[in-house]
Amino acid sequence: MKNLVISVIVCMIIFSCAGQRPENLGIHNGRLTDCPSKPNCVSSQTEDEKHALIPFRYQGEKKAAFERLKKIILSFERITIVAENDNYFHIECKSKIMGFVDDLEFFFPKEKIIHVRSASRIGYSDLGVNRKRVEHLRELFTSK
Repeated sequence: MKNLVISVIVCMIIFSCAGQRPENLGIHNGRLTDCPSKPNCVSSQTEDEKHALIPFRYQGEKKAAFERLKKIILSFERITIVAENDNYFHIECKSKIMGFVDDLEFFFPKEKIIHVRSASRIGYSDLGVNRKRVEHLRELFTSK
């Protein structure tokens, strides 16, 4: 059993844990992509309790909120902005040890809210990493 675990870890390191970038991300009919049934995804646009979280709220202009959130995100290590426009960000977040990649998305509709979705690319459980990341970002965003 120990040899099997070591072999799996070595293969994961050799072949990376990034997984392929999903093709279905982005805004579709005013919504971010729904979470799959696996528990490694959270979204502010779902009513499913195990995946649901509250959208971010802001006062003032959308552009200022967008720039504030972007500045906070850029302060993190191992992130890459994949896509960005006036209403949307897509960020890849890479874990330090194994190189797992999570896709983090923000959608700014007309209301003074920011919808968010964060999902692991591979695996079943993320041990709550995506939810913790989003809540940490919310804390930083609302404290500024």
